[in-house]
Amino acid sequence: MRNWNAVVSACRWLAVWMGCGLAAIAGSANASAADPKVYDVVVYGGTAGGIAAAIQVKRMGGSVVVIEPSRRIGGLTTGGLGQTDIGNKAAIGGIAREFYQGIAQYYQQPENWKWQSPDQYRSGGQSRTVDGETTQWTFEPSAALTVLQNMADQHEVPIVYEQRLDRSGSRRSGEVGDGIHMEGTTIRSIRMETGQVYHGRRFIDATYEGDLFATAGVSYTVGREANATYDETLNGVQTQRAIHHQFMPGVDPYVRKGDPSSGLLPGIDPEGPGTEGAGDHRVQAYCFRACLTDHPENRIPFAKPADYDPLMYELLLRNFEAGQTGFPVINSKMPNRKTDTNNRTGVSTDFIGQNYAYPEASYDQRERIVQRHRSYIQGLFWTMANHPRVPEATRRIVSRWGTCKDEFERADGWQQQLYIREARRLVGDLVMTQHHCQGRQTVDDSVGMAAYTMDSHNVQRYVDGAGHVRNEGDVQVGGFPPYPISYRSLLPKPQECSNLLVPVSLSASHIAFGSIRMEPVFMVLGQSAATAAMQSINSRRPLHAISYDTLRTRLLADSQVLQRSDEMLPAQGIPAASLKGIVVDNTSAETTGPWSTGHAVGPFVGLGYLHDGNAAKGDLSAAFTGKITKAGRYAVRVSYSKHSNRATNVPVTVQAGGETTRYSVNQRTAPAADGFTTLAEVHWQPGPVTVTISNVDTDGYVIVDAVQLLPLHE
Repeated sequence: MRNWNAVVSACRWLAVWMGCGLAAIAGSANASAADPKVYDVVVYGGTAGGIAAAIQVKRMGGSVVVIEPSRRIGGLTTGGLGQTDIGNKAAIGGIAREFYQGIAQYYQQPENWKWQSPDQYRSGGQSRTVDGETTQWTFEPSAALTVLQNMADQHEVPIVYEQRLDRSGSRRSGEVGDGIHMEGTTIRSIRMETGQVYHGRRFIDATYEGDLFATAGVSYTVGREANATYDETLNGVQTQRAIHHQFMPGVDPYVRKGDPSSGLLPGIDPEGPGTEGAGDHRVQAYCFRACLTDHPENRIPFAKPADYDPLMYELLLRNFEAGQTGFPVINSKMPNRKTDTNNRTGVSTDFIGQNYAYPEASYDQRERIVQRHRSYIQGLFWTMANHPRVPEATRRIVSRWGTCKDEFERADGWQQQLYIREARRLVGDLVMTQHHCQGRQTVDDSVGMAAYTMDSHNVQRYVDGAGHVRNEGDVQVGGFPPYPISYRSLLPKPQECSNLLVPVSLSASHIAFGSIRMEPVFMVLGQSAATAAMQSINSRRPLHAISYDTLRTRLLADSQVLQRSDEMLPAQGIPAASLKGIVVDNTSAETTGPWSTGHAVGPFVGLGYLHDGNAAKGDLSAAFTGKITKAGRYAVRVSYSKHSNRATNVPVTVQAGGETTRYSVNQRTAPAADGFTTLAEVHWQPGPVTVTISNVDTDGYVIVDAVQLLPLHE
């Protein structure tokens, strides 16, 4: 018997080495009860992406365990981010879409409408039907937790709570931490702080922080790369794009106004802003996505935190006094008279500059950072509701609201989950960059689609040359269609680790990650990562050597969306290919300055339009170039969507045949039914035509959408 046990032990070791199941070698009935359980896949991090990964493993017949360091699964999906950000819902399939279908089904149950009736709720346009399948993309945190937990329970996914990876001994230099047992490039097991050890054939790091891959010693980065690193334009320090979520002009940065010797107010970086486009260690701001309610029976009034520091809110008060009006947060409506409340204006829920240490911090240090963020937002809402220097109208509005009694475990109604927008990011053999987002580069191994604007929240506060406080780091650049995410971006370099996948803190530059970092995308990538893990085990091939064709076939069979389709065009979008003549969309224009993207008012060509935010006058332009191949008469047309806030004097120049003609467009007047207005009818010879739209001296929002050179019959 002793010899047989030795044979079984040797076979078990061989099975782990080859990546195949124990049952295929010796059978679980013959394994000693004292031997450790070896899971096919160990998922560290019970985020929504981690749970999607575990469900997929179970669907493919594998064994899995999810290790969640907190007491709650779902991460931000169940932690307050109920106004789902994605940009284009048609890009989301598979288990992720099943989740949002589950949300819709949840709200079809009358018992889940406690604080209002369904007909009293307006979703703000986040619910839609695709191919006859009803989904809902706005929801209470508790609803998300119920749906996600039910999905996990239905698949009998084992979840271990309050177990944290032993991160001792990990180094940025590539040294493997004490909590990881590796043989060569293969992770064999991971150890928790409690001493509990989990053995696996494949591992998935589904944390926002990237703790597993960092402890495994693989390459990663924190902060912003320089533009020069990947030949980008939107990375690094971005003072010139500092338009949105900005201070009112003239806000003094010093403790005593006008007195630099009194020191800077809290949160202002004395070393900022740095060189334009240069990389730095700074991380975009975190916050709590506040779930608030105005229902008297469910509302917990805002309370002043015990460690309240008036100086923390002096910039808020000075910004009001400088002319800031209105509610300085975005209060997106959720069912049952609740909200997903997010950052807005120069001083809001983002705790700018207070998270730089978080990605690499110890657990205790992180908890102190989290508590500081929680204390900040508690004091922020108390100040807005009570401070006499806050405009009375704002105090009256804020005072109506409070945290919810029925959402989170804490008695004060605040959640545990901090909105970790970005922490560590893997650096693999392929790094997703701005070029992938904007279509200049594409990948041939898609495992999902991203569809959101390249979006970074502010990163720092600094004193500008005029001696006033400014925010820096906010970037919002979109206007591009959904694009594929590479399988290779989920993998560490093969010489560093061969059996680990990273679907959350994946290999992407700072600005590309700003587009990818959406909860539905994390769920999509979690499912794809699990599919690759099981394919790797079943084929007995390393993750880096599996057949992509086989992977793609299974992903498509499981309803994943891997490439662009006509469904991804917004309802108000007009396909450029459906228009006559030469049509150049804004996505193909050569732009200067920090244009923003929009799609609120239609119709428009393609996915949306550019706008100047009624700011940076004289600094923005967009040049559209088309080529005339046949001599004749053409109508020169530009498209825009009418609105009362538009400029009446948008300058447009047309260059062709060595001549330049200037026009002015009133964008408050309605264009033709197709969204275009005609500037002129011109007879042209073959050659290039360039139409340039700018915002020089304009008196409102400038919209830039598309240019059409329409041939006319003479």
